[in-house]
Amino acid sequence: MDVEIDAVRVAMTDEGPVPVVVLAPDDDEGVLPIFIGFEEAVSIARGMEAEDVGRPLTHDLTLDLVEELGGRVTRVVVSALEDNTYIADLHVDTPRGEAEVDARPSDSLALAARTNAPIEVADEVFTSGRRDRTEFDELQDIREVAELGA
Repeated sequence: MDVEIDAVRVAMTDEGPVPVVVLAPDDDEGVLPIFIGFEEAVSIARGMEAEDVGRPLTHDLTLDLVEELGGRVTRVVVSALEDNTYIADLHVDTPRGEAEVDARPSDSLALAARTNAPIEVADEVFTSGRRDRTEFDELQDIREVAELGA
């Protein structure tokens, strides 16, 4: 199923604040939350805003490398859930044909945010992780948290 990055928020847990990227399809009230690292969350938010931070950060550098070598990120697929860990595949058109690269969802989503590449979630993955959107509406936006820490 096709989804978009709905938000990047911060959930308060017993272990402290944990960033979560919220993926949402157009035709469903449910969302798929994926809990990720703080730096990846900030990178996704920066990619969504097309924020130029001067020298390239890791995800900007990765995208620059792909493009300099003649490639183009074509889509991201969150394809599986194994031992409570989401698995993603990054699809890249290259001069030698299409390549599928195993990648963390957070890294793949950071690249998708920079390229507007489509994001897909396997139906069974969405069904197993589906949560109500309202659970995440009141969480603080990662950009607010990152600004406070700057």
